[in-house]
Amino acid sequence: MLRNNKRVNMAFSLRRFGMVFERFFSADKRGRDVLSGENLGGRIRRPRMSENAMPNLILILPIFILIFSLNAYAGHLEPFKSVPVPKNNPQTPDKIELGKKLFFDRRLSGDGTMSCVTCHMPEHAFTDGQDISLSYPTTKNWRNSPTLINVAFQKNLFHDGRVKSLEDQALFPLMSAFEMNQNLDFVEEEIRVVPEYVEAFKKIFSGEVTRERIAMAIAAFERTLISLNSPLDKYLKGDKKALSQDAKKGLEIFKGKGKCADCHYGVNLSDDKFYALNVLENPALLNDPRVIATMRFVAKVYHYKDYKNLKEDPGRYLITKNKKDWKAFRTPTLRDISKTGPYMHNGVYNTLDEVIEFFNMGGGKGNKVLKPLGLTNNEKKYLKTFLIEALAGEDIVIKYPQVP
Repeated sequence: MLRNNKRVNMAFSLRRFGMVFERFFSADKRGRDVLSGENLGGRIRRPRMSENAMPNLILILPIFILIFSLNAYAGHLEPFKSVPVPKNNPQTPDKIELGKKLFFDRRLSGDGTMSCVTCHMPEHAFTDGQDISLSYPTTKNWRNSPTLINVAFQKNLFHDGRVKSLEDQALFPLMSAFEMNQNLDFVEEEIRVVPEYVEAFKKIFSGEVTRERIAMAIAAFERTLISLNSPLDKYLKGDKKALSQDAKKGLEIFKGKGKCADCHYGVNLSDDKFYALNVLENPALLNDPRVIATMRFVAKVYHYKDYKNLKEDPGRYLITKNKKDWKAFRTPTLRDISKTGPYMHNGVYNTLDEVIEFFNMGGGKGNKVLKPLGLTNNEKKYLKTFLIEALAGEDIVIKYPQVP
């Protein structure tokens, strides 16, 4: 919910202002266009204003500034059109089906008890419905499991944006000691001894099983998890009856006073950027030694020197080592948000009411990003109605595959 400088809107504002601005200038007596300096009938001279231009310019500038500010920072909402697919991993039905089988296959975990679906369940909008993601036995995760709905649109993966593609993302949980805790060399051999998999990889990739191809297949399946035909999509395509009156009021708050569209815009309702909102630490986790161990382990892997004394999640800082990224996390999608709680990177809020109030109060203490919104109770109600009603797509029905 921040201001985002939209170049297209800015350019449009400048052109619109230029048309108005030009009216307050005129060619001089020698036929010269004083705005461009072009010589229309004599020699070229420096451009100059007509005698009455300056007072009119002073009058028009505040209007321009208002137009500029409104257009430069208003996020543009877009309906779903198509799924972005990388050229080096085109979608095919066979590859998607293979990816689905691997997504549900517990061979991908070290002890054979977990699969991708353990933390990304279809019945929970491809989350696990927990404040903190489920983890490998005897360990504890430290962050919330994000939805995979519309993950195809994300330019940065994980809460801290450590990878840029679904193909890279797919292997991280497999290797993670507190997630699936699998050895990639070993999982290749596990899959290679399954005749059905060997045949599928040969048919689809014209080669043998590799970790890279496992990731490509899983990524292909994940790109099919798209929120379709939400009331907002229908409304943006011209069906003005798709939203209730309360949802329409909520949409106006979303784009205006609530400043939600400053960060939540586009098809995926996310700018894919990172902000330090100073979200509260989850009190249920502060004294859990398993969470502390996980936090220190991750910090150590990313070469944070003082990892032994770490008491809060550093966020994207661990990836960039940039001070501005301390406790910064990626803007999440709002698609199907009513189904993806608990919310925030640490699952600290169980309800949308809590999330709305967090932003209404100006975010966490000491943050330099948000300011109080001053929403009334009715405005908060309308905004919640919009989030619940307008952003809910059709249920994604997944038939559980027959894993070989």
